Amino acid sequence: MQTRVSESLFQRAQQLLPGGVDSPVRAFRAVGGTPRFLVRGEGARIVDADGNVYIDYLGSWGPLIHGHAPPAVVEAITAAARDGTSFGAPTPREVELAELVTAAVPSVEMVRFVNSGTEATMSALRLARAATGRDTILKFDGCYHGHADGLLVKAGSGPLSLGAPDSPGVPAAMARHTLSVPYNDLAAVEAAFAAQPEAIAAVIVEPIAGNMGCVPPAEGFLAGLRALTERYGALLIFDEVITGFRVAYGGAQALYGVLPDLTCLGKVLGGGLPVGAYGGRRAVLEQMAPAGPVYQAGTLSGNPLAMAAGCAALRLLYGGDAYARLEALGARLATGLAEEAAAAGIPARVSRVGSMLTLFFTDQPVTDYESARTADTARYARFFHAMLTRGVYLPPSQFELWFVSLAHTEADVEATLAAARAAFAELR
Repeated sequence: MQTRVSESLFQRAQQLLPGGVDSPVRAFRAVGGTPRFLVRGEGARIVDADGNVYIDYLGSWGPLIHGHAPPAVVEAITAAARDGTSFGAPTPREVELAELVTAAVPSVEMVRFVNSGTEATMSALRLARAATGRDTILKFDGCYHGHADGLLVKAGSGPLSLGAPDSPGVPAAMARHTLSVPYNDLAAVEAAFAAQPEAIAAVIVEPIAGNMGCVPPAEGFLAGLRALTERYGALLIFDEVITGFRVAYGGAQALYGVLPDLTCLGKVLGGGLPVGAYGGRRAVLEQMAPAGPVYQAGTLSGNPLAMAAGCAALRLLYGGDAYARLEALGARLATGLAEEAAAAGIPARVSRVGSMLTLFFTDQPVTDYESARTADTARYARFFHAMLTRGVYLPPSQFELWFVSLAHTEADVEATLAAARAAFAELR
């Protein structure tokens, strides 16, 4: 496989961009080698600068549920661009997308559009603190909610310990307002509330963890969070930036039947363009300026291109068999990967919800961050490159999600499994 052009571009990029990239995982540090510079995508396939073609399971980290360059979305963006790319003023398209979101997501009565998932979670937490008059946030080990200071926090020495900064540049004072406990551990959450019954403003959680690999919620976990937050007067925030419109039209909350106070959205919502949103009960959202005193603003929030792309993407998902098809493709891929790994004698677990999955190179069940870390990252790196050379593009990290799109076919999945069979053979 020729990589000369990507290698040259990466050398140039490293002189101009920190690490040669604009987001760390793109640099291939977790798997080694040269990142591929991509120039084109169509359907389920991407093409790099050297002309290599891959079946894509990255999907721009989740938003491309219809695959690359779906005609209806491209046409919507093109039409919007002809009318003007940005106004910094209200437009009809943001009203249209808000109507689609509030009709789809069970807990959302009002919504505010922003430009990224980080903006959405940061703003939702500010709103939660204002609504409760409290400062402390409880999150879960291994869950990522964007790069805002108060969320770049690692766990303390025990379930009741306040967090510590997980990145230089994060003030210790910010981290001290964040608790981090194990995912799927209701007892740890209850202990935190019992220790600080009037301090915790909100619990923020990925209802299906996606940033330590795919880790579904344990039976009763989400319902337990709902009960605890109600008992102690805290808000429950679902970070559905990844899961919103991905696992069901109404997101994970529709799938599991547990309704949060606030929901953060992104990815699929933007149809491939940058977008974020947070929404929830009307009484809470009306505390945002200019309706209320909690401030947040953004020049490009609700910009017409992202709104047009989002409207087109969501309308393609509504009704029909989109989610049944995603479920079938995801199930076949997950089952096939598990079978091929077992046949090759490779310790592996495949965790999946709908069209999201992760192949963990471990023989242990993966239920939280600590168990996810038992995965053999060196083996994953070898598998990644074995698949890449066979024309299958996977996330360049063991702890990220694979995404199946509606553009994938049964033949694509079977070709992927054939590549995996050969890749597993190399790992023995």
